[in-house]
Amino acid sequence: MHKPIPDIVLIGPVRAGKSTIGKLLAEALGLPQISLDDLRLDYYREIGYDEVFAKEIRAKEGFLALVMYRYLFAAYAEERLLADHHDCVIDFGAGIYESRESFERVQHALAPYRNVILLLPSSDPDESLRILKERDQNPPADVHIDLTARFLAHHSYYDLATRTVYTARKTPFETCQEILNGI
Repeated sequence: MHKPIPDIVLIGPVRAGKSTIGKLLAEALGLPQISLDDLRLDYYREIGYDEVFAKEIRAKEGFLALVMYRYLFAAYAEERLLADHHDCVIDFGAGIYESRESFERVQHALAPYRNVILLLPSSDPDESLRILKERDQNPPADVHIDLTARFLAHHSYYDLATRTVYTARKTPFETCQEILNGI
């Protein structure tokens, strides 16, 4: 009898490589890749997300205000994604949990998962920040705080992860192999 392949959940900031590594892992394991970015708005709409209102917020208040509006729906979307999809590689997209309630909901939803992998460029936060900013060719012009720095400094990723994998100076294939060797 062969050992079942466990689900893998990839978390981390924007441009950490979640989608790229997720695709490679899914191919290597013969599993589907599920990306929250592809389903997020569908889940948000289930609990009242208003796209017209979101566009108004973005136009009047900027990108950061839109991010804050979306935070209201994030925990629900992640809970639904985990409930709906099994036997796959899951890319959670970028996001942190500003409220204790949202964080605890996501923490509870992720509790059964042995492989919640935090992808970061480096163990050095300054190096990670530099690399992630280099990768982000089109940051929103109307953001007046450094969201990437905020993501890296926030406890969410570190507290949710069962393992951290550093990607700097590795090819995506090498990072994939490191993850596979640890499951």
